Amino acid sequence: MKTNGIHDFDFLQGRWRIENRRLRKRLQNNTEWECFEAVQHNQALPGGIGNFDDFIAASWRPGFVGMSLRLFNPQTELWSIYWLDNTSAGLDRAGNLLPPVVGKFENGIGIFECDDELDGKAIRVRYIWSEIEANSALWQQAMSADGGQTWETNWYMQMYRIE
Repeated sequence: MKTNGIHDFDFLQGRWRIENRRLRKRLQNNTEWECFEAVQHNQALPGGIGNFDDFIAASWRPGFVGMSLRLFNPQTELWSIYWLDNTSAGLDRAGNLLPPVVGKFENGIGIFECDDELDGKAIRVRYIWSEIEANSALWQQAMSADGGQTWETNWYMQMYRIE
């Protein structure tokens, strides 16, 4: 049975241990990866409009806290995903949320994209959710400096359910 997508992120609810593998520099032909663990707790928003989570990576950056906010638009059947943290904030100079990555799941894979900037240059950002099982999932972030013709995957998060 086909649904409109409102339940596509239900798998994410709960607590997760995350094995991160992240390029130290992005879109610079860098091959130096940093690896670290994080924990995440995801909860549904009231009324089924989305969910949010915290991301704590104490061994990577002590004191660092991140947060994802995922909102479902029933008219477009698309998800908008916002990222905020206590270092770069996820806000523009006026204090507004930066544009989200937007997309949906098809055949068990979620692809979400947006235009962004890196070091003052226009880029495209892509999140991919895949390999989703009851107790594990894979998230990837990629960036493109050529409008999406080529992509550099710069962050992998292999997630394992804690509870």
